[in-house]
Amino acid sequence: MKTSTLALLAISGLLAFTIAQEPSPPALYYDGENIGTDLASSLSQRPNFGVGRINSGEDYAINMIRRIAPAGAIVHPEGTEIHFIVEGAGELTTGGVAIRPQSGGSASIEGGYAQRVTVGDLVLIPAGTPHQYTAVEGVVGYLEVRYKTSDY
Repeated sequence: MKTSTLALLAISGLLAFTIAQEPSPPALYYDGENIGTDLASSLSQRPNFGVGRINSGEDYAINMIRRIAPAGAIVHPEGTEIHFIVEGAGELTTGGVAIRPQSGGSASIEGGYAQRVTVGDLVLIPAGTPHQYTAVEGVVGYLEVRYKTSDY
């Protein structure tokens, strides 16, 4: 009797929750062909560094990035990034301090940590952390998700 009553209460609660729930909009889907077209267009203008913009909002950006050459150090004071490597390999240096030469030009990292990254690797780069691809083995392509957060 006690078990039947508990089961009936659980089912009633689930039914009430289901009935009271408001419909949600569907997820966002992005066609791989469109992402590839945007990336190809970007690479035609800047062959060493292509960006396929997938989506962005007030507090996030999703991009497909493709590099064929090393690049200078960058820092995003308000944006935590995730890099999920989908193509090739390279060396990513993070941390330390980004130093720009007095004569101008690209910044480099002093005192950072260098790590080889390859397909399947995921890197979380907290906001304010200098990062730089210091070596590229042919190509390194990655899905970049950048978002504003105070947690990292």
